[in-house]
Amino acid sequence: MSESAPEPVLPDRLGPGLRAVFCGTAPGLISAARGHYYAGPGNRFWGYLHEAGIVPVRLHPEDDARVGEWRIGLTDLVKTLAQSHDRGLPYDVPALAAKVDAHRPAWVAFTSKEAGTQAARWLGEPRPALGVQGWTLAGARVCVLPSPSGRNQGRADYDGRATRLEWWQELGALLAES
Repeated sequence: MSESAPEPVLPDRLGPGLRAVFCGTAPGLISAARGHYYAGPGNRFWGYLHEAGIVPVRLHPEDDARVGEWRIGLTDLVKTLAQSHDRGLPYDVPALAAKVDAHRPAWVAFTSKEAGTQAARWLGEPRPALGVQGWTLAGARVCVLPSPSGRNQGRADYDGRATRLEWWQELGALLAES
């Protein structure tokens, strides 16, 4: 009797012709329970997408299946486990690289330093700072964004920027060119 792979907590939202794939660390417990990406209270992901000019309308977690309309994709490094922390998670960077290779987005935007760090480690790159990286993942340019999680609020400095939104706006400007 063979065991099948566990079902993903949240389905990937990927397809051809994407400008960017936003890749989180792992679904939060509330996102997993609700069945939608970035659904936790205080999570600013959907607001940042709009405020940074990446999408023209304000979306909500329940709209996650619509992101392809704006050539945006969604996935996580951990697909089979919801998390309440970033310690001891089964990161699957090779699976992410295969997805990026198959779908060929222009950009991969990691929505946390932890996710960006795991990808950099797998590629043999140094620990990333926020912003555009000097390395690629399966041919896609890479940007590491500050986490939109409500748990990531209250910092006085975000790698030289006053707010998290400033990093998202920089990516928004780059995506407008693609």
